[in-house]
Amino acid sequence: MATLGVNIDHVATVRQARRTDEPDPVWAAVEAQLGGASCITAHLREDRRHITDRDLEPLKAVVRVKFNLEMSIAPSIVAIAARLRPTQCCLVPERRQELTTEGGLDVVRLRRRVAAVVKKLKACGIRVSAFIEPLAEQVETAAEIGCDCVELWTGGYAHARTPQRRVAALHALGDAIAVGRACGLEIHGGHGLTYRNIAPVAAMPGFVEFNIGHTIVARAMFVGIRRATREMVKLLKRYAPSESCQCSRVASSH
Repeated sequence: MATLGVNIDHVATVRQARRTDEPDPVWAAVEAQLGGASCITAHLREDRRHITDRDLEPLKAVVRVKFNLEMSIAPSIVAIAARLRPTQCCLVPERRQELTTEGGLDVVRLRRRVAAVVKKLKACGIRVSAFIEPLAEQVETAAEIGCDCVELWTGGYAHARTPQRRVAALHALGDAIAVGRACGLEIHGGHGLTYRNIAPVAAMPGFVEFNIGHTIVARAMFVGIRRATREMVKLLKRYAPSESCQCSRVASSH
């Protein structure tokens, strides 16, 4: 089954709404780990709208699973990541006016800039992922410039308004997974996934990890983040592809 990365950004969003010290995203990271998270994800945005610089060292100190820092390719942010040395950095697009990260980083158009960032981070011993749309050219380019893994944008599926569009989005994800595996990449997924819509994506062979934030933080308001994390882990287990499904997918790719 795919493992769960819990994005704690929106715990910090609530804190920053009042510019106070609670709720603490570091505490949330501890609780998510106790709930079964295999990865803690935090996005240090250039505008510092949620996670701030002072969160980073405490997070690194308490995270005992994979620590995944989402980040833009801005030089100032890259320098912070190089000093912090999280387990992994996931390169994402960033626009000031967006509510959250929308769409994938265009690694084809930005190939030279992204490649330089990948090289610098890997020289620091950091695994590098790119958050990209499920398009063959994007996946292949991510592999060519040295990424260890890619996180496929699942928003096309999550935001689809008709059954036909949802099916098409799932097919696009399946095709991108096949390309990524052929390129030797580890495949992650994320964006817009909830307790209500996770089943079809979790059942797809090839995903190694899902990074999910908003729905878990929203659920945590009522049951706590430890239980909210545990509930999502249970769903990933329930809908995980069977071994026979995995084998048939591999066989069909040869």
